[in-house]
Amino acid sequence: MDSIFRIDSISILHELLGYDKPKHPLITLIDLNNINPTIAYRNKKFVIGFYTITLKNGIACDVKYGRRYYDFREGSLMFMAPQQVTAVDYSHDKKEAEGWMLCFHPDLIRKSVLDSKMKEFTFFSYDTSEALHLSEKEKEIITNIVETIKNEFSQNIDVYSQDLIVSNIEVLLNYCNRFYGRQFITRATFNKDVISHFDTLLREYFNSESLGEKRIPSVKHLAKEMGYSANYLSDLLKKETGKNTQEHIHFQLLEKAKTLLLGTSEPISQIAYTLGFEYPAHFSKFFKAKTGMSPMAFRK
Repeated sequence: MDSIFRIDSISILHELLGYDKPKHPLITLIDLNNINPTIAYRNKKFVIGFYTITLKNGIACDVKYGRRYYDFREGSLMFMAPQQVTAVDYSHDKKEAEGWMLCFHPDLIRKSVLDSKMKEFTFFSYDTSEALHLSEKEKEIITNIVETIKNEFSQNIDVYSQDLIVSNIEVLLNYCNRFYGRQFITRATFNKDVISHFDTLLREYFNSESLGEKRIPSVKHLAKEMGYSANYLSDLLKKETGKNTQEHIHFQLLEKAKTLLLGTSEPISQIAYTLGFEYPAHFSKFFKAKTGMSPMAFRK
């Protein structure tokens, strides 16, 4: 079994990549064209203890969205939250490594407003296959902000440095949110196919003869079935339908519950088990929260 190495500091990352000493202990910008990882660490797996945003410039290649491929040339952004597993994919062909990687430690933003906002940037939990593909103009905007961040942490630190660095990171993430919104819109035709597939998957699940033997499907399970990360699928559905994955599951679950309550004479406890609830009380609580009445009152 391959060993997994931990990288908990910016200085260790620089050492690993054969890079100069960092100019700031909590943030760095790596030029991927200038890395030279120690042979012992090439193509190994790592757990990184900080946020990373990586731009890979658009060489002619395919990127997979779910189970479908798209060609892109301008460049793509990939995001990773702390404690995710990655690998240093080193190639002797420098063209394969063009781009940059912005890394910042959670301690950099720990006492800022941005720290509480990070959960809103769900793309940090997307798969690499769900990267953000940039137009030339978008890439220019992103790169200019990153250069501003680099200039700020590379000069002498003063009382304003922390706030300026963090505020520019937030601007960068807000632009990434906007560009992901654009990407969802420009892929609207494909997204409709995804929604149709998702709806079919849910209906088949709730209409299954063996429904009572299953649990209520989780967001993670359904996303995996479709070849997506949980956050990406939820964000895609939210953009297109106004409901995230969990809300779609609850809608189908509620419709099935109504059908069983009105169309059968089964005890409510049995209906609860049939729908995948471990306890009838959980079903009653769910049903009342969604409809404003108990299952018994609805049936009457």
